[in-house]
Amino acid sequence: MNNTALELHIDNPAQNPADNTSRTRLARMWLTLGISALVASGFYSILLVLSRTPAIQDMIPLLDFFHIALVIHVDLSVLIWFLAFEGVIWALLDNGRLLSMAKLSFWLCVAGTVIIAIAPFLGADKPLMNNYVPVLVHPVFFTALLLFAAGFSLLVLRALFFASKDQTSSALPFALKMAAIAALLSIVALAASYSGLTGVLEEVADFEALFWGGGHVLQFTHSVMVLLVWLWLASATGSGINIAPTTLRILFAIAVAPVFFAIPLYLMYDITSQEHRDGFTQLMRYGGLATLPLSLIVIFSVFSTRGVDDAHRPARNALLASIILFGAGGILGFMIEGVNVVIPAHYHGSIVGVTLAFMGLTYYLLPKLGFRPATTRAARIQPWIYGGGQMMHILGLAWSGGYGVQRKTAGAEQGLENLPEIAGMAMMGLGGLIAIIGGLIFVVVAIKAMLPAKG
Repeated sequence: MNNTALELHIDNPAQNPADNTSRTRLARMWLTLGISALVASGFYSILLVLSRTPAIQDMIPLLDFFHIALVIHVDLSVLIWFLAFEGVIWALLDNGRLLSMAKLSFWLCVAGTVIIAIAPFLGADKPLMNNYVPVLVHPVFFTALLLFAAGFSLLVLRALFFASKDQTSSALPFALKMAAIAALLSIVALAASYSGLTGVLEEVADFEALFWGGGHVLQFTHSVMVLLVWLWLASATGSGINIAPTTLRILFAIAVAPVFFAIPLYLMYDITSQEHRDGFTQLMRYGGLATLPLSLIVIFSVFSTRGVDDAHRPARNALLASIILFGAGGILGFMIEGVNVVIPAHYHGSIVGVTLAFMGLTYYLLPKLGFRPATTRAARIQPWIYGGGQMMHILGLAWSGGYGVQRKTAGAEQGLENLPEIAGMAMMGLGGLIAIIGGLIFVVVAIKAMLPAKG
């Protein structure tokens, strides 16, 4: 790897965290928020898996809580975790300007996250299972979303317009700008969708239209971030790719370019039209192919490299598992026919691929952010436990989807009558439980590293 192509200055305040620079402090804050969101989502994920596992599902007294738990779990483990961790990465480009804006952004997101996590206990009990940002129809929940959206908007604006312009030959700052452009377009798309809706938003179709365009565009931010993390971890763990910084910048620009097709989709079609909906579906399906050139380069490099020191083994294992799960999710996306559990199999693979990449970068960044390194055996095997469980989970869903098992159902509503359907969903449940264990290990390892050392 041309190391200068992937350099990004990170201050290491391990000796005296009180002397952290602004970028390190901000990164630590966003990482804490992201890990906290995972902890809260883990509570809800246990209810989710148990409520869909044959035999066990009939013994759960809170089965009616399934859809409420699903809303909170998805929003915390995907929306909040992803965006908070992207806040970590954007913070590493900080130059100390407008720190008040940075802090306001963070605390708005914290307030939104806390309220989302406790919303079911504050009376929010009408779940709507729309795509991207499922909601609880209640003023408390909407207030939480608005707070988080405001904080995220400030984060993106600062990352795009006020972050430092790295003077090295590194391509990472440019990649972060590309991710910020996609994020900004997703915010604009959300605003455009809201302006195109009339009346009170209270039905699934309303929120489906609201989040459809912006949600699709936001996926390009995640894709660019995953490519960035893959390259970063590949370089850090010994994979050699000799790519000039200018070439990397071009490849990142190609990866984000499809988001601009969202503009004519808004100009040409009403947001409630089928043409608008289908246009974004095709944008996601085929626009994602723009990441292939860079993806293939890093995949070839990673899987052709042997050997890594123990200190980087957790990050390396997470990188490998991320590539496998992200690829499986992408392949399943082209196998979707109808509305069944192949759809969650697809997005669980992609989502988990992103999560594993962020977990790997967490392992790498912990000592660089002034925390203790995570080099234990638990950290080394965690990506395989989490990734392996999720692979079972999505394969079980994909298998059951072939038999027509519907998505977003639980208990008897799933209609499991034949042995293949039951076997597929049992595999899904077992894989989900294993993945929960893997996720719990990550949270424990990360928290242990982040807490002050005893004595």
